[in-house]
Amino acid sequence: MLARSEAYKSDIAVLMDPEIVLLPDFVSALNHAHKLDRDWLLVSSSVDVPRFPFHWDETGHFWRQDNGKRVRFGELQKIISSLQSWQSNSSEGKMIMAWNNVDEPLHCGVLPPFLYQRGTHNQWIISEAVSCKRRFVFDATSTISSFFLGNAKNRSDKYNVSEPKTRNWEYIGNSHLGQLYGSLFSKSYTLPKLLKCNKRYMFVSALDRSVDLSMLEGKSVGFRTREKISACISRTKSRSLKIDFVQKDKAVPLLKFPFDLQSLLPLVADKNRTVVLSIAGYSYKDMLMSWVCRLRRLKVPNFLVCALDDETYQFSILQGLPVFFDPYAPKNISFNDCHFGSKCFQRVTKVKSRTVLKILKLGYNVILSDVDIYWFRNPLPLLQSFGPSVLAAQSDEYNTTVPINRPRRLNSGFYFARSDGPTISAMEKVVKHAATSGLSEQPSFYDTLCGEGGSYRVGDDRCLEPETNVTVQFLDRELFPNGAYGDLWLKEDVRAECEKKHCFVLHNNWISGRLKKLERQMMRGLWEYDASMRMCV
Repeated sequence: MLARSEAYKSDIAVLMDPEIVLLPDFVSALNHAHKLDRDWLLVSSSVDVPRFPFHWDETGHFWRQDNGKRVRFGELQKIISSLQSWQSNSSEGKMIMAWNNVDEPLHCGVLPPFLYQRGTHNQWIISEAVSCKRRFVFDATSTISSFFLGNAKNRSDKYNVSEPKTRNWEYIGNSHLGQLYGSLFSKSYTLPKLLKCNKRYMFVSALDRSVDLSMLEGKSVGFRTREKISACISRTKSRSLKIDFVQKDKAVPLLKFPFDLQSLLPLVADKNRTVVLSIAGYSYKDMLMSWVCRLRRLKVPNFLVCALDDETYQFSILQGLPVFFDPYAPKNISFNDCHFGSKCFQRVTKVKSRTVLKILKLGYNVILSDVDIYWFRNPLPLLQSFGPSVLAAQSDEYNTTVPINRPRRLNSGFYFARSDGPTISAMEKVVKHAATSGLSEQPSFYDTLCGEGGSYRVGDDRCLEPETNVTVQFLDRELFPNGAYGDLWLKEDVRAECEKKHCFVLHNNWISGRLKKLERQMMRGLWEYDASMRMCV
């Protein structure tokens, strides 16, 4: 949300809760702040109006009472001011933030991937902006009239116990992020306040209510004016905005995602009951995020992540990903040595076919995509065009003069399987074969569905498994190239070459080692995630 706010060409960026109603004095306060000779961050807390006694007239320009009398903005301001005098002024409520010089960061360091409107982030941003000392941070609650309709139940509590339990994890997750990132000072403070007295704006110390007269727009201030200002300050009833720094050692409830695979599927699947599944361990977390960012860019929302370890599970939750944990995944997964052919790789790949089978049995179609596969276009419409009892898979053959369904050239890192009886039976055979094999699951796919030595091959691009009558369709390598086909990864402009071929995906395989994969994908410009900022590029 902050990045979007700063993406517009504007002198001032504003981020506010969508339920807040603003009155015209908001613009006046911004105009004053815009004249300051330093970078600034304005914050303002809105009041909760339990019952709003007015309605819009037919023009949509004015509020009116039930008797038809027009309500002046001054009357609304008085109502808001009276509510401000007794409601708590908290950085955890509904807030407005505005700042100038949007090309400069609000604070030092990295903004965590907070979930918007789920607590902690307002407090964190204000605290970090003050700690960074790049901006003058002040509270404009007394000069900006704003409100929202609601009651105590929908305010943003620390862990918001009034929310359903399925949502409470989001608030706890934000609290964890607040502790993991930032300066983590363990103190509280109050911000200086912007007041308007005698038609003049001024800044007041929240502690001793003293006035910074240098901020009075450069005007001379006489003794009588000083007296009037002091009287005005004393009449100001709104409470100061108190900021509690996020404390590192403060206990936060255990972060636990309230969804398992079975409950996630109906939330994630598209209208055709199809999900895009990827499986990852912690060593591939950045590649996982690049893959996720690419799918989001392509507007493919129906993806699902299976975490091989608790670190990936926690990381994915804090990144807002639909994730579930496989309790039967192999333990002690190597960080750098889990590449093709390794013992680690052989153990990990067998998780994929077991998970796909489980999803198929729950009634959902699956596109299995490894995280090292870059998506240029959305292949779902094409893959879903294959009929029932067809498993469409990428070919790992790189030689352009031989059939693409040669023995053990089925790549189990990208395939589409339908949730139908024959396909489920075929996947059961694959899983059973892999369980007794000392190799990875990939040979089990080919030997089971295409026969040992390719005895079930049909033509140059298919196999027909006789017991289940399932057809394996090897995908066109021009559209679904593997990492060695056509030397695409050696091209100076890989993206241009693939777009010329109208590729759907490109596999970053036929290269050994995690670091080499990462380097190749980044150097070729097929990387979508900024790990330092925890954001999609």
